[in-house]
Amino acid sequence: MPRSSPLERPDCKAISKAIQFKPDDHEAWHNRGVALNELGRDEEAIASYDKAIQFKPDKHEAWYNRGNALFNLGRYEEAIASYDKAIQFKPDYHEAWNNRGNALKGIGRYEEAIASFDQALQFKPDYHVAWNNRGIALDDLGRYDDLGRYEEAIASYDKAIQFKPDYHEAWNNRGNALLSLGRYEEAIASFDQALQCKPDKHEAWYNRGVALGNLGRYEEAIASYDKAIQFKPGCHGTWNNRGNALKGIGRYEEAIASFDKAIQFKPDYHYPWYGKAVCYVKQGQVDKAIDHLRQAIKLNSQARDWAKTDSAFAPIRQDPRFQALIQEP
Repeated sequence: MPRSSPLERPDCKAISKAIQFKPDDHEAWHNRGVALNELGRDEEAIASYDKAIQFKPDKHEAWYNRGNALFNLGRYEEAIASYDKAIQFKPDYHEAWNNRGNALKGIGRYEEAIASFDQALQFKPDYHVAWNNRGIALDDLGRYDDLGRYEEAIASYDKAIQFKPDYHEAWNNRGNALLSLGRYEEAIASFDQALQCKPDKHEAWYNRGVALGNLGRYEEAIASYDKAIQFKPGCHGTWNNRGNALKGIGRYEEAIASFDKAIQFKPDYHYPWYGKAVCYVKQGQVDKAIDHLRQAIKLNSQARDWAKTDSAFAPIRQDPRFQALIQEP
């Protein structure tokens, strides 16, 4: 039997019938858009919201959901314009202010995004989602601006957690902000809280591994990466970091195997090629070390800069092949 279209589901059929009998039924057009949104058919959803707005221009829900569909398509500027219309007709629409902030964040306008989240919180002070998103925007500013924004981000995540103590996303994000400040023990405690709320959160296991690695606690880091891999086996970054931890305790064969897994999942990822080169130097396999370093540099010239000052390459530094690799092209 041919499979029926998603819009032939009973609820969708009822909506289509309502539109057929009353083509200017703005509620029906809006509901059709919502149904299409749920099916991931965002372009069609936008067309339905446009019809709803045509018949009722001040329908704030349609402007809001239209913004969400545009956001899903990565059309952030248009999404912002839609959220602005929703807010024009319902100024205290905290969800619209929040999602507007996310769209602004998506195009790197972080200060404006924070202001938008602040508006959402003015209307709903216990809106944990907005506190979390505000923290993410502050995190982004910390990367591009100054470290002081990480402290503000942590304060925002604390507010999110205050209103939703089992909010694993906020615990994980809080840990990342602490990680960026070099407060590794506190970061681990935050990741542990995230994992208490959601034991299969692979990002938290990964980030916990990073923090442990930075403390030189490589065995524990490996155990954390193993848990991350258990829940997301194809994550190339986790396999790479696991390789680095194994390299850190001299388990070079296992490290190479881990780097190989990273390369299997992302062949153009220069980090594991570089990591393997270091392992081969440690094992005295100079030819393999040169070959892998060459490939790392080919994939990303950043590897050349690392090799110039990396003491791991001291045993082969005078090798003409190594010297040729580290020269600027």
